[in-house]
Amino acid sequence: MTAQPSSPLPITLTRFHRTRLMQIWRSAGWPCKDGLEIDLLAAGLIAQHSTPEGFETLQLTNDGIRTLALARQRSVRALSAHDRLGQKFAAQLLASGRIVWAELSLRAVIEGPAAPPIPQMTAPHTAPAMAPLWSDEDTPTARAAANLWRMARPDLFSVRNTSVPAYLQPMVHEIKYSRADLLSDLRHDAKRQAYQWLCEECYYVFPAGIAEPEEIPEHFGIWVLHGGLDAGHFELLRPARHTPCTLPFAVWLALCKATPLRSDEDKAQVQLGDAGTPPPGTQAP
Repeated sequence: MTAQPSSPLPITLTRFHRTRLMQIWRSAGWPCKDGLEIDLLAAGLIAQHSTPEGFETLQLTNDGIRTLALARQRSVRALSAHDRLGQKFAAQLLASGRIVWAELSLRAVIEGPAAPPIPQMTAPHTAPAMAPLWSDEDTPTARAAANLWRMARPDLFSVRNTSVPAYLQPMVHEIKYSRADLLSDLRHDAKRQAYQWLCEECYYVFPAGIAEPEEIPEHFGIWVLHGGLDAGHFELLRPARHTPCTLPFAVWLALCKATPLRSDEDKAQVQLGDAGTPPPGTQAP
């Protein structure tokens, strides 16, 4: 039995409405009984349905499916080629069991320019100078100049899904869709140093033919995309040099504040229940 309004009301849809439509589409359709569902029911995008066991569920109408399809096409057109390449490689990382973040803002340490030597001033007929507290190479000025902080924003940052800190294997993947973007990145040595400080392995990901492996510094790994953004596949041309590192506390804090990416399989509508499972607190009549 299906109940549907005879004349749908003109409801202004927001991204929250479209998100709920997608959740209902991916789930068994157990209702939440909130304001979003009232709007969707009034707009004729979903319909109430009673199962033979007497449970009430929700299903998308033809208008609801059409609304989702149009929203998806607009989203695909709005994404740049760089973003689509990043999403495609992030899906591969997620499929391998890694936890992935996109465009994190992380503080990293890089090597600064050497501090200029301080001339020693001596005066005649003075008492012998006391021994210095530290050597010329280990002064506070030299240490401050040797370690500079900068903000790094890797395209993809990922760790293994493990409970052992030594097995995390943090990685950075830089997405480059054009040769100009890749060459511009290679000219910034400080940016590459920041990425290497944050992870154990750093990779460049770009379409095949953009650059030759010899053009990329040897300590960086290389992934290339063969074919188009939709049906293409990735190939590892060169593994990255592995350098063990421990994630600093500031990086851990940034990861806690950020939301990792999720695969399509993880985006199922949990709050509406799984197929074949009655909603909590209900019993069949």
